[in-house]
Amino acid sequence: MPSNPHLTNSKRWQVTLACLCCAVLAMIWWFAPHPLMAVALAIAPLAALFVLNVPFFMVVLFVAFSFFRLHEVFPALYNLKIPLMLSLGAIAALAWHLLVSQQIRPFWTKELSVISVFFVLVMIGVVFAGNRPVAIAYFNNIYWKIALMTFAIAWLTREAKHFSFACHVNVISGLLVAIVALNNKANGIGLVEETRVTIGRELGSVLGDPNDLALVMMFPAAFATSLFVSPNMSKTSKLLGLIALITIFCAVIATQSRGGLLGIVAVLAVFGYRYIKSKALLGAIGAIGLLLLYVVAGISDRASGGAAESGVDESAMGRLYAWEAAFNMALDHPILGMGLDNFYYNYYYYSPHWDGLNHAVHSTWFGVLAETGFVGLGVFVYMIVVMIRSSLHSLALIQQQLDTVPPAIFASAQAIFAGLLGTVVSGTFLTQGFTWPIYILVALVAAMSQWCRCHLPQEANQ
Repeated sequence: MPSNPHLTNSKRWQVTLACLCCAVLAMIWWFAPHPLMAVALAIAPLAALFVLNVPFFMVVLFVAFSFFRLHEVFPALYNLKIPLMLSLGAIAALAWHLLVSQQIRPFWTKELSVISVFFVLVMIGVVFAGNRPVAIAYFNNIYWKIALMTFAIAWLTREAKHFSFACHVNVISGLLVAIVALNNKANGIGLVEETRVTIGRELGSVLGDPNDLALVMMFPAAFATSLFVSPNMSKTSKLLGLIALITIFCAVIATQSRGGLLGIVAVLAVFGYRYIKSKALLGAIGAIGLLLLYVVAGISDRASGGAAESGVDESAMGRLYAWEAAFNMALDHPILGMGLDNFYYNYYYYSPHWDGLNHAVHSTWFGVLAETGFVGLGVFVYMIVVMIRSSLHSLALIQQQLDTVPPAIFASAQAIFAGLLGTVVSGTFLTQGFTWPIYILVALVAAMSQWCRCHLPQEANQ
C-alpha cells in the first residue's frame, strides 16, 4: 500500500523537532544541573502556552508592577524579578500574535500618531543630550518599555472584559500601595520631613518621594471613583471602588503633596460635575472641601512649605527656581532640549539660584520643556488636547447608547476622562512627562476610541 507523502513529511518534522527539543534540554541541563531545573523545564511549555493565550493580562500585570512598583511595596517580591519576567512574557506574546498568529491586528489613531512623533523627538534628543550617558541609561532602563507598552496596551485592549480587568487591576494595585503607605505613616516608617509618608526609601524606590507616591495613587483614584458611581456595576465592584477611594484619599493626604491633593480634587470634581445637578451646591461643596482638605492634610505643618515659613515658602520658591532653570535650558536648546532625564544633572549650569544641590523640576510641563525643547512641549501639549477631545467624544458616544453598552465600558470611559484631567491638573506640580501615567492614558484613550468605532452604530459615530 503506497505511503502518504504528506504524512511521511509530517512525521519527519515531528522527529526533527523532538530531537531538537531533547538537544536543547540536554544543553540546559549540562550548564545548570540543578534538581529544580527539571521542574522548571517541565512547567515551561505550560507557562509558554499560558503567556501566548493571555497576552493582554501579561501586559497589564507588567504595567502594574512597573508603575505601582509592587515588588518594592512588598520587599519579599523584590528578588523574584517579576517585572522582568512579565516584560519578557508580554513582549513575546505580543510579537507572536502580531507576526505569527496574526490574531492581533494593529490599528492607528490620531492619539498614536501624535505620541509617535513625541517618541521620535525624545529618541533624537537622547542622541544629542547634554549628558548622553544619563539619557541613554534612562531610555534603556525605563523609557523604551513605556513606549512599547503604550502600543501594546492600545492594541490589546479590545473587549469589555479587557477594560474591566485593567480597571480592577489599577484599583487593587492602588489600594495595596495606599494600605502600605498608611501602615508606614502609622508606624513612622520612612517619613520625610518627619510627617510625609513614603514607601521603599531603603530600596531607592521612586515611591521614596512623597510627590511621586501621591502621583502613583492619584491614577487609580479615578478608576475607584468610577467603579463606585457608575450605574449597573456589580455590588462587589462598587464596594471595592468605595474602599479603594477612601483608602487612597487618606494615603494621598498622608503624603502632604499639594500636587497630589489637587489631582484628587480634580478627579472628584469631574464626577461631581457629572452627577450633582446643582452647580451652586457643587461649588459650595468644593470650596468647603478644599479648606477642610488643607487643614486635615496638615500641609501647614510641613517642614518645607508649611505655615512656619513667611511669605512665599521655601518649597514654592524652589519650584519657581527650578522652572526658571528649565526655561533657561529650553532657550539654550530650543529644538531638542537637554535630553531625557537631563534636567537634574544640568540644574547647576542653568539656575541663577544655586544652593549647593541639584533639584527636580516638579512640573510636567517645564520638565518636558527642558528635556525636549519648545518643539517637544508643543507636541506634548497638542497630544493632551487630542486626548481630551477624543476622550470626551468617546464618552458622549457611549452615553448615547448607554442601554446597550457594557457597564465596564462606561465606567472605564469615565475613569479615563477623570484620570486625564486629574493628571493635567497635578502635572503643574508633579513630574510625570516621562513616567507611566500619561502613556497609559494615551493607550486607553486610543483603545476606547477604537472600541467605539467598532461596536457603536455608524450613525452614532458621525
